[in-house]
Amino acid sequence: MSMIISDEIIKASGMSEDEFLLEIILLLFQQEKISLGKAAELLNISQVRFQQLIANRGICIHYDVAELQEDIRHLTGKGWL
Repeated sequence: MSMIISDEIIKASGMSEDEFLLEIILLLFQQEKISLGKAAELLNISQVRFQQLIANRGICIHYDVAELQEDIRHLTGKGWL
C-alpha cells in the first residue's frame, strides 16, 4: 500500500519530505508499531545509525523481559555469565 501526503501538509509542517518521513517513522517506533530493524529499513540506514538517531533524541529501545531472558541464556551458554 502506498500513501500520498499532500505537499500542503508537508509545507505546513515546516519540514522537508525526508524530515517528515523520519518523524513518522520515529513516532511509529516509539508507539511500538514497527521494530528497530523495520524503521532502519524504511529510512534506508543501518540499524546502528538508527540507534544513534533515537539515542540523540532520548528515545529508548524496546527491550522486554523475554528478550533479556534470551540474552541471559545466550551469554550463559557461551560461558560469559
